[in-house]
Amino acid sequence: MSTDTRRPFRAMTRRRMLREGSLGFGVVALAALLADKSQGASAVSGLSPAGGSHHRTRARNVIFLYMDGGVSQVESFDPKSRLRRENGKRFGMKMEPTQFEDNGAVLGNLWDFKMYGRSGLPVSDLFPFVGGCADELCVIRSMVSNFSEHNAANYFLHCGSGLAGRPSMGAWATYGLGSENRDLPGYVVLDGGLIPSGGVDCFAAGFLPASYQASLLRNQSPSLANVQPFEAQARWQQNKLAALRALDAGTFADLGRPDALEASILNAELAYRMQMAVPEATDIDGESPATWKLYGMDAAFEHTRSYGRQCLVARRLVERGVRFIELTCPRAHGTQRWDAHGDLRNNHSRNALAIDQPIAGLLTDLKARGLLDETLVIWSGEFGRTPFAQGGSDGRDHNPFGFSLWLAGGGVRGGMVYGATDDYGYKAVDNKVEIHDLHATMLHLLGLDHERLIYRFGGRDYRLTDVHGKVVRAILS
Repeated sequence: MSTDTRRPFRAMTRRRMLREGSLGFGVVALAALLADKSQGASAVSGLSPAGGSHHRTRARNVIFLYMDGGVSQVESFDPKSRLRRENGKRFGMKMEPTQFEDNGAVLGNLWDFKMYGRSGLPVSDLFPFVGGCADELCVIRSMVSNFSEHNAANYFLHCGSGLAGRPSMGAWATYGLGSENRDLPGYVVLDGGLIPSGGVDCFAAGFLPASYQASLLRNQSPSLANVQPFEAQARWQQNKLAALRALDAGTFADLGRPDALEASILNAELAYRMQMAVPEATDIDGESPATWKLYGMDAAFEHTRSYGRQCLVARRLVERGVRFIELTCPRAHGTQRWDAHGDLRNNHSRNALAIDQPIAGLLTDLKARGLLDETLVIWSGEFGRTPFAQGGSDGRDHNPFGFSLWLAGGGVRGGMVYGATDDYGYKAVDNKVEIHDLHATMLHLLGLDHERLIYRFGGRDYRLTDVHGKVVRAILS
């Protein structure tokens, strides 16, 4: 007879495991709650981001002020006295092919420049309010693009490729770091009235999981269509979502977990949470009269008020942890955007009037709230404009060979100029900066190494910068 007094072995059944491990579930839930803010995309979409930052983060958020159509660099941030001296004369350099191949004589600057701030940064009279923020600006005068046609240039600026179908920089940033708010999308585009040439593919997730594409919000209240529930009681809507989950579970059992279906489910759940979060985040009525005035919300020009609302909402989204926010242009000059092939004076005057005070208000407000140091603001179009006239008109054709943009906040040195174009403002001749370099620098400031932020698709590794790009370290603070 055995004298072994050890307890007999019992198989671990599922019911027994749940009973004996039940006390541990509270700890699991607590851990999830404590980690919620820092989970990034997994908190928002249920999909894990690429793994978080690779090095010290300088910027937590990006606000991209997209200047649709291409601002003239020689009328904004790159003054060239030679243009006025030779106005109406034959252009003194070889002309590269242009979009319309209707090239005329030298066209002098239409606006004067003033020196602003302690740095003495030259800014056109088009932008007196932004000029007041000169010491926050890092102006890059030596930008170049690979494309002179709007669609391809927009895809290149937004996605690092001249073809549609690639993930946008906002999708890459959110894939890398996620969002800090589980109730709001990590990537938001504020529709000011003009969707870029090339369409919403500029904001797409491409081959990244669909949950990383931008959410497009209207520049009005409510900013999101169908944000108000149809159901009279919240539990009725919750019951519908529960029924959808049950149906989807059956589909998953049959088909696995296809990305499109999973993204649809996650977006439905996020949309449910956004019903409360989006109206609150985009409701500016509670802002002070001083804030409204700062952003130009009392301006006579309706498009200044419109863009002011976008800038104010962008600040509110940053405060709520949205990772990447893009603002598009209002219809300040009909459908011509900044694309001044003719009537340049009227085109640039109206577009500048719409954006100048609101952008200065945004920079001032971010700084006053201690947010500018951790928010990277980028101002750019897809290319610049030629220093010679288009035909006999007072307009300029597309110029990808040398144009200007500026950055502010988020680890960038303020009150400086980087790079240069020739005496005509035609081609970059010093410290040339490619679009891939801009993307690499943006990701670096977000704490991401552009060479390590990759996604495998179709048998190869992809990244925003393809096989190019270098961080422009000279502009970092």
